[in-house]
Amino acid sequence: LLAQMAEQRGGKVGRAEQASAHFDNSQDDSAQISTEREIEFALNEHELAELQAIEDALKRIQEGVYGLCLACGVPIPHERLHAAPQALRCVDCQTTFEAPHIH
Repeated sequence: LLAQMAEQRGGKVGRAEQASAHFDNSQDDSAQISTEREIEFALNEHELAELQAIEDALKRIQEGVYGLCLACGVPIPHERLHAAPQALRCVDCQTTFEAPHIH
């Protein structure tokens, strides 16, 4: 993930630095600069959340509880963990967890 992030940015530049580079484009209008900056910050938030999920999964491995659903305690199927190694819940519990958040 870290290598992918660096490649997308063209090096080990943080999203904040990337966003500030948009201020240097005086030929761009303010709406375009603002939109590009907001995109950079949104991507940064997403990347930070993804990195935290990976860190949390590594911690669960150390604690010996990786692969167990946090809600019901049953083993999460290997197929799900392969697709989403940071998964916290089995599909049924994840569906229940997300249900109140769906509009």
